[in-house]
Amino acid sequence: MFGMPGGWEWLVILIVALLIFGKRLPDVMRSLGKGIVEFKKGVRGIEDDVDKASTEEAKKKLEKETQKREG
Repeated sequence: MFGMPGGWEWLVILIVALLIFGKRLPDVMRSLGKGIVEFKKGVRGIEDDVDKASTEEAKKKLEKETQKREG
């Protein structure tokens, strides 16, 4: 019922896109691709920040435990 479009639905979507965008379709697709790439870069940056923060947190925890054992 709902979900990913099947073969005929994709065909209808393609025809509608051709009618709406026509000659600009390559530019629209290029812009869409660039937008997806930028979005993925942003997500990757956030994941890197989270990984870095969790690593720093783990190091601090380990240092505190080491100091407690030594102290």
